[in-house]
Amino acid sequence: MLLTKFCGKTLTFSGKNMAQKNRISAQLPPLIDPTKTPIAFGHRALPKLNEELQSPELLSRQRALMALCDLAHDPEIAYQAVFQGCLENLKALLKDEDSTVRQKTTEVLYIIATHSIGRHGFLIKDVIVPLSMLLDEPVNICRWNMHKGLVMLSQIPAGALGIVEAELVPRLVRKLEVEVDEIQELILDTLYSCLRVNTDQALEANAVSVLKSKLTHESVAIRSRAAQAFMGISVPLQGKDKVYAEGVIPLLVELLNDSNIKVRAKAAGALMTATITTQGKYAALNANAIGPLLNLVNDATSSEVRLNVIKAITTLSEAPEGRKELLASVHLLQERQSDENEAVRKAADTAVQVITWKP
Repeated sequence: MLLTKFCGKTLTFSGKNMAQKNRISAQLPPLIDPTKTPIAFGHRALPKLNEELQSPELLSRQRALMALCDLAHDPEIAYQAVFQGCLENLKALLKDEDSTVRQKTTEVLYIIATHSIGRHGFLIKDVIVPLSMLLDEPVNICRWNMHKGLVMLSQIPAGALGIVEAELVPRLVRKLEVEVDEIQELILDTLYSCLRVNTDQALEANAVSVLKSKLTHESVAIRSRAAQAFMGISVPLQGKDKVYAEGVIPLLVELLNDSNIKVRAKAAGALMTATITTQGKYAALNANAIGPLLNLVNDATSSEVRLNVIKAITTLSEAPEGRKELLASVHLLQERQSDENEAVRKAADTAVQVITWKP
């Protein structure tokens, strides 16, 4: 387990990167001191820093980036950075030979992407492809910053679509197999957002098989995010068929007994979408999914668990064998008809109607 300081908090990094452990460190050279960077007053601050970003002197570029990391937290500065040429210079600095310059450049881009105008700026100024060139960056902290930026961008539909159109999904799927654990978490977040707008590239890149291997990962964060990704990839029929063919459904049933509540919630959500088809229903029934699902109906800790579980139960009750088994426990669902959460109440109403339906 490795520790590093980033943006005022301690991060832990573990796992393998390209076959061996590497230290992800944000430690900077001793001469890089943002307090020594002369920042112009008022509206001249950003143009002056923008000029220094183009300086042939390495130290000037480094100090300008350090200052920009602080200033970019201000939405007004982020707006100016988008429309006053900073993004163009930052794109160029992603190719800089100095690792510190690349590190701070990716950090600035991530900070800009935390703003709405910054995310739209990424699309306007075509930042996605230049940023993605760092997928094979040897310095871990640079890749970490880069993936944080992609995660933020993917939070808006246009950003997720931009990542898909840049054909990054297959590359992200491949990186899941070799990246350190903490970066895998970021990749899974980005993939989930992309899967909500398009699943074709992921399915063609054998994402189901790769995601399946992550369902048994020792990291809770990775297990939960992998299960969440299955919620997206199993929405289209092709995805449902692939999930069934790869034998994912029994693994999702096992995760209903996971010790972590997020894993249980996402596993139930994945079952909810994967069991829409007849073969999916019977795969879950053969894996004895109803027992674990009923155990979670009255989960007091999470409305997400209750909602996803009840919806999964509803799909299974559409099979005669499932309805027969659930009739004896319909009172558990009737109790949820008075749940404090409106979505849970509506789901419970639907479940009770389906289970008690008579021809």
